[in-house]
Amino acid sequence: MKYAILIRESAQDFALRDNPTAGEKYRAGWVAYTQAIQQAGIVTGGAGLQAPETGTVLRIRGDKREVQDGPFPDGKEQLGGFYLIDVPDIDVAMEWAARVPISEQGSVEVRPVLTM
Repeated sequence: MKYAILIRESAQDFALRDNPTAGEKYRAGWVAYTQAIQQAGIVTGGAGLQAPETGTVLRIRGDKREVQDGPFPDGKEQLGGFYLIDVPDIDVAMEWAARVPISEQGSVEVRPVLTM
């Protein structure tokens, strides 16, 4: 079954990406995790996302489009990236989610992928 592992990070975690000192340790955790799921043969896709202020939100209101460019009001967590995995069941998906290298300010959501 296919699952999305949705990674939410704090603003402080996003800042680590560009930190010349702490960023190295931050990136090393993600590289190791990505290599582990690739070696397990379960990853089918995924990507890290740029910081929330680079995003654009589109809302449809009747026949009109409302577009809002970032930056957005700071929330406690922002979507930082995702992995798509194909594993036998939710228990295995949760085991892989538990290995995601997030800080205590972040979270991971595991959600089944809708089959069309």
